[in-house]
Amino acid sequence: MDELVNYILQFGNLNKQQTDLITGKATIVQLQKDQYFSEAGHIPRQVGFIIEGVMRGCYYNNKGEEITRCFISENSLVADYVNFESNTVSSEYLQACTPCKLVVFSRQQWDELSHIIVGWNDIKNKMVQLCMYQKSRKGPVISQDATTRYLEFLENYPSLINRIPLSFIASYLGITQQSLSRIRKNIR
Repeated sequence: MDELVNYILQFGNLNKQQTDLITGKATIVQLQKDQYFSEAGHIPRQVGFIIEGVMRGCYYNNKGEEITRCFISENSLVADYVNFESNTVSSEYLQACTPCKLVVFSRQQWDELSHIIVGWNDIKNKMVQLCMYQKSRKGPVISQDATTRYLEFLENYPSLINRIPLSFIASYLGITQQSLSRIRKNIR
């Protein structure tokens, strides 16, 4: 839980009693590869912090094709926060790309912190803003050629290339897995 405490302290000052209270409300959860943290068609009920592993945000387009929208790795909040806050049904999935270890807060635990810790709302808002920014970070520009998109992926996510399935990367780039293999072969 040290990772979570260090992350939170980037956004505001808390004393040991307050950080102990926060970690006392949280639960450690393990997700297997391909397991969902949050699913489309359901109301998100939890906020997580990734200690180990990589997750992705994805959805299905109107043709039934799976589209990867973003990747979220260690030391980041993971949540479908808009739907979590508004208590509404999600249209996307948050899925483990690798085995993941998370610190998880239920809605009740997350809300209780606001009532107990003075200044928690400010810290929480800053953390959520960063989470939303990371999830909404622009995906590849489809007008660019596929090689340029792949090179930008390598620049934006250098540590992920050997950790996640190529099918997820291809989905993120908007190309087939065969095209991705060809591009990778030509770059070497």
